[in-house]
Amino acid sequence: MIIDITVADYQNQKHVKDIQHLLDIYATDPLGGGKALDSYVKQNIVKELSKLPHAFSVLAYDSGTAIGLANCFYTFSTFACKPIVNIHDFMVIKNCRGKGISQKLLAKIEQIAINAGCCKITLEVLSNNNAAKSAYLKFGFSDYELNPDHGKALFWQKLLL
Repeated sequence: MIIDITVADYQNQKHVKDIQHLLDIYATDPLGGGKALDSYVKQNIVKELSKLPHAFSVLAYDSGTAIGLANCFYTFSTFACKPIVNIHDFMVIKNCRGKGISQKLLAKIEQIAINAGCCKITLEVLSNNNAAKSAYLKFGFSDYELNPDHGKALFWQKLLL
């Protein structure tokens, strides 16, 4: 394996196709929802990401073949008064898992966050996704709580569509 981790250029057509392809693989995985991306989403995701100055994507390649993706967004910590990087999508294709690719993607994201003066990196993970949880724990992530007496933070959603 010859692994290259790179920040995607949303104007680079190879990066565009690789993001579309990897995000669709992620979406079709049972842990990503088990359903292919809507054709509108697949065709427009990179164009829409490129409009967001707080968005960036990181790609992992093995000898030029895209094998991993992280879509990230800068947000802000009001308590620390510093930026945060949130990893929104994170995936490595199945046949490349267990080979340290996730650690390399996370290291690149961490370096970007440090360079931007961020106070932390956040992400969400399904409670039964033990492989992902193991990778995140190995990199130094942990669950979040302000005070143990008040419990751990939960990630909730309300769909609007």
